[in-house]
Amino acid sequence: MGFVHVYTGDGKGKTTAAVGLALRALGAQKRVYFAQFMKSILSNEIKMLLKNRNIIVDREWSGGFVIDKPTKEQIECVKNQSKRVKKAFLKDFNVIICDEILVTTLFGILKEEDILNIIEEKPKDIELILTGRGATKNIIKKADLVTYMKKIKHYFDRGVKAREGIEF
Repeated sequence: MGFVHVYTGDGKGKTTAAVGLALRALGAQKRVYFAQFMKSILSNEIKMLLKNRNIIVDREWSGGFVIDKPTKEQIECVKNQSKRVKKAFLKDFNVIICDEILVTTLFGILKEEDILNIIEEKPKDIELILTGRGATKNIIKKADLVTYMKKIKHYFDRGVKAREGIEF
């Protein structure tokens, strides 16, 4: 039986938790589909995941950060990727991770109902992980496991930039 996990909140560690779960699944010889939404940098954890033959890493993002509103290309990237996630349900995956998919609702790219539909369409035996800030009450209600990462203190607030091997 597979469950729906949500890792949300304003604290650090949502993607890290999802990557950790992916590594555990890969260590158990499970097949993983890792869709990374709205991230353009090829982080070191993704580089490591790409070295395993039992994982598909799906990354499609046009441009960097969204400043005011997403471009048409960025909107198209997210919509295409969400369609591929649903197609992955029909393949031989044990774990499907949608990293930063929850953020897409904050920018109006996907609607809450789009994510709820992904949850509804999930086959019973697949573990589905959704990460990102902004999980809605309805998404939280549908999930089986919810972890809220709360920032108490962060060195970014002192002007420390992201460090390779630690933040990416």
